[in-house]
Amino acid sequence: MSITLRDKTIHLEGRCGVEEAEILLGHLSTADVRVDLGGCEHLHAALAQLLMAAPVPITGEPGGFLGTWLLPFLSAQPNPDGNTG
Repeated sequence: MSITLRDKTIHLEGRCGVEEAEILLGHLSTADVRVDLGGCEHLHAALAQLLMAAPVPITGEPGGFLGTWLLPFLSAQPNPDGNTG
């Protein structure tokens, strides 16, 4: 499984496909979680949309397209307090 919840951090690792969208949605409903994309190599668009809609902090720095294009966008999303960053 590419998506795990450990110590209030959702870890996305390797290739995260659409079949894991329901798992991610369930983990995102946990209070006070953050998402670690450091080990993520591929992120299906459905999972990216869930992350865009969820006001959770994003940590970790994936390489390639995810790090260059998606991570800056996710980092600019409003946090639970309403501020970006």
